[in-house]
Amino acid sequence: MSNPHDRVPNPMGPQPAQPPQGDWRWQHPTASVPAGAPAGTPAAAAPQADRPDPWAATRPFQPVPQAQAQAQAHPAPAAPRRRTGLVVTSVVAAALLGGAAGFGGGALAGTLQPQAQSQSATQDAGTTGETVADPQTIADVAAAAGPSVVTVQASSQAGSGEGSGVAVAAGGYIVTNNHVVTLDGQAADASITVETSDGRLLAAEVVGTDPVVDLAVIKVDADLPVVTFASSDDVRVGDTAIAIGAPLGLSNSVTDGIVSAVDRGLRIAGSAAPEGDEQQSEQSPFGFWQENGAQAAQEAISIPVVQTDASINPGNSGGALLNASGQLVGVNVAIASMGQGESAGSIGIGFAIESSLVQRVVEELIGSGEATHGLLGATVSDVTDASVGTVGAQIRELSEGGAAEAAGLQPGDVITAVDGAPVTNAIDATAQVRAHAAGATVTVAYQRDGQEAEAEVTLGGL
Repeated sequence: MSNPHDRVPNPMGPQPAQPPQGDWRWQHPTASVPAGAPAGTPAAAAPQADRPDPWAATRPFQPVPQAQAQAQAHPAPAAPRRRTGLVVTSVVAAALLGGAAGFGGGALAGTLQPQAQSQSATQDAGTTGETVADPQTIADVAAAAGPSVVTVQASSQAGSGEGSGVAVAAGGYIVTNNHVVTLDGQAADASITVETSDGRLLAAEVVGTDPVVDLAVIKVDADLPVVTFASSDDVRVGDTAIAIGAPLGLSNSVTDGIVSAVDRGLRIAGSAAPEGDEQQSEQSPFGFWQENGAQAAQEAISIPVVQTDASINPGNSGGALLNASGQLVGVNVAIASMGQGESAGSIGIGFAIESSLVQRVVEELIGSGEATHGLLGATVSDVTDASVGTVGAQIRELSEGGAAEAAGLQPGDVITAVDGAPVTNAIDATAQVRAHAAGATVTVAYQRDGQEAEAEVTLGGL
């Protein structure tokens, strides 16, 4: 089988004058080096005992209020936050870019995929990782948060690739995408190296991975300045959005734009590492595009994301999406692309995993090496019948003894919100439920026979 990571998407190449309708691709912003390159040493297993408490110097993660300068630059809309439904055709992941080769993986059936990683080129950056108290320019945020963003290099017998990461806790803990450390789900034993903004190369070990929401925590033996988490509830459409990462191998690159949408439910290809002799070579409607037509067998996952028009490209996966105060709004995970190969690249539609979900998963992975996710215990589908009168996720079946049944939900009910986050389709419902921990109690708003109601649901565990 030929390796899919044999071409780097060139955003500067010629673009089609009129892209064909319905040919969008969702990609991860990452890229890989073909198999056959020198294999890296397997990453050391993360110690699970006698681990120092990384939160001693950083707890609690309290969001810092947005500065007045942000409000002046981007006035808040008068209407309450509302998210429109996600229109998906195909997605490219922004995580892996390697050697002289890139990965332009596209997903079928409207799914998103992790992007390729990229090699890095060190640049100077700021010297602090503190929240900007009174930002005046994008440069202020870049100087303050830049040292917290690193380039993550992964290599194994399956190949190699590069993405980005963000220091989130004292003691050298860094969050990135799972598809970065597993080379898009091809390796469970990749050797991980971190390049800091000032050019240091540090060996890293994997602390824990969470393929359910495409996140992973790695650790280096060094203290790095850590970012402050923003609360996802405070992120508004129109807010400043600043992306820092290593697109196309260019470390410490900074781009800016706005928050285009919030509370998106995004469906992308999963990147769980193979176990034992498992081979990811079967055909799958959710797999990565490869030149020989083969696809890696991967399950699809649904995650809640922030959408932005800040330029994100292969190599940005796992990097930071920040607000005007330098707080972490999300971890970049995927971009929309107009096509494959040379035409793949940023078109101003990028996605980052919501900060509140990232924070919870990071804490659980550092604490126990594993993260939990809620389960509703119901099969849902999109609403297509105009007589229902509202968009949402309609319950088709209930699992016997499941959380939804115990809460009194019934087949035919249309879920319209989960803990205040709007639900416009089945992907939204799944993403919002997965964002909560197993055993969490959430408020589910629903419509039954034209009447609105709410139910308190204690979620099961995935």
